[in-house]
Amino acid sequence: MLGGILARVMNVERQLAERTVKETMNIAAIFASAFVVGLSGAMMPGSLLVVNISETSRRGLRGGMLAVTAHGVLELMVVVGFAFGLGGILSRRPVAGAIGLAGSVMLAWMAYGTIKTAWSAAPMPVAVRGQQRAPAPEAGPHLRASGKLSAARGDVASFAAGALATVSNPYWTLWWATIGATSVGLALQQGRAASAAFYAGHISSDFAWYFLVSLIVVTGRRLLNDAVYRAVLLVCGCFLVVLAVYFALAGIIMLSG
Repeated sequence: MLGGILARVMNVERQLAERTVKETMNIAAIFASAFVVGLSGAMMPGSLLVVNISETSRRGLRGGMLAVTAHGVLELMVVVGFAFGLGGILSRRPVAGAIGLAGSVMLAWMAYGTIKTAWSAAPMPVAVRGQQRAPAPEAGPHLRASGKLSAARGDVASFAAGALATVSNPYWTLWWATIGATSVGLALQQGRAASAAFYAGHISSDFAWYFLVSLIVVTGRRLLNDAVYRAVLLVCGCFLVVLAVYFALAGIIMLSG
């Protein structure tokens, strides 16, 4: 009798082990597929790429990655929202069209600010030049506090720019309303771990790609001078204008259809 009990226990343990291995492999497959699909989307030129380059040019690697972090936070909110039926709302043409028009306005505003900076007489920030600041006398507590406040405002600006670039892109909304909604729905059927694996794989592709872009911009700092810096911002601003017009037309078509 004891032998039979041990055999049944060992059989249960074996089944649990096999199930654990299968679930682990399934989660790994979900992560890998989400990474590949996300990377294909991240590599497509868009408003977030422009903002990533622009913020990296302004504030270095920190600025570029803060913009991408905002993008990741919004996507986490979307994934959580899908668990409560958000996908059905975003897939409606009137909603997508309204988002497209609102996004075009945001992009136009961002383009104005970028082009204005490019045409201004302000020199390229020292952090972008890759040069050391000149030695300065010991700052008092008020000056140190002012410097920290200025840095914090810069962080908020980079984060906000990434968030605006994300929500102003109607095709980001459409992607999540179609491909994203389907993917998250399938993942939710397999449990929270699978859903977490999907999000982790997707956002990892965004961070990997945009970190590479920011790194290229940062390592090329020594090639930048004030003229090149302004030219980069001007190109980014003009591209945002093109995107604003394109998204406005797309929004009108969606609303009229």
